[in-house]
Amino acid sequence: MEFNFEGKTVLVTGAGQGIGKGICMKLAKCGAQVIAVSNLTSQLDDLKAEVPSIRPIQVDLDNWNETREKLKDVGPVDGLVNNAGVAFINSFFDITENDFDRSFNVNVKAVINVSQMVAKGMVERKKGAIVNVSSQSSMKGHEDHTVYCGTKAAVDGVTRVMALELGKHNVRVNCVNPTVVLTPMGRNWWGEPSRGEPMLSRIPLGRFAEVEEVVNTILFLLSDSASMINGVTLLVDGGHVAAPHRCTK
Repeated sequence: MEFNFEGKTVLVTGAGQGIGKGICMKLAKCGAQVIAVSNLTSQLDDLKAEVPSIRPIQVDLDNWNETREKLKDVGPVDGLVNNAGVAFINSFFDITENDFDRSFNVNVKAVINVSQMVAKGMVERKKGAIVNVSSQSSMKGHEDHTVYCGTKAAVDGVTRVMALELGKHNVRVNCVNPTVVLTPMGRNWWGEPSRGEPMLSRIPLGRFAEVEEVVNTILFLLSDSASMINGVTLLVDGGHVAAPHRCTK
């Protein structure tokens, strides 16, 4: 899928690896000026080495005030991808306060914080697009994912209200909700048959998502081709949420 983002500036959080890195690289290939936000300088250095045009910003999105300080001079932004996220995989009775606070700070509070800063300029210019990266876990329970599922359900809710309030100013806000994505981390975790096979048995297409499939969906929602799409939670899950408990071969 080909897109044209010439003359556009897009800010991407969680840009250092996985889906975020894929988004940055595809946006740059399509002509965008990319502002890449990550908490790890080493990952940003690697990204910069691969795509010299990218503008890196190192910040821990857990910190509200530091985030505002680091992003205050980003300038006009046409598109925003709130991709940063963390996951603490614990059974219900093993959840800690840190699991909860860190997860909601990065996965939900940072979406609001970064969007407030970026969307203000979009509202003034009467144009912009925001994509929040959620998960199928917002709609379906997964064992040992209590806090993660809670944060992603919150992201979906935040997206709907953002779409309502910002849409009045011609700023679109949508959600992308992937299934398991085969990033290096995803391959490592879900490559274990005891984890991966039960999940695969519930996906009608019989496979997990590739990074590019999620990236292309996000770029579509950022693009003018999606100019009438606002407030959706778009599953990229191979039919998982729509599927029965277990698919037959």
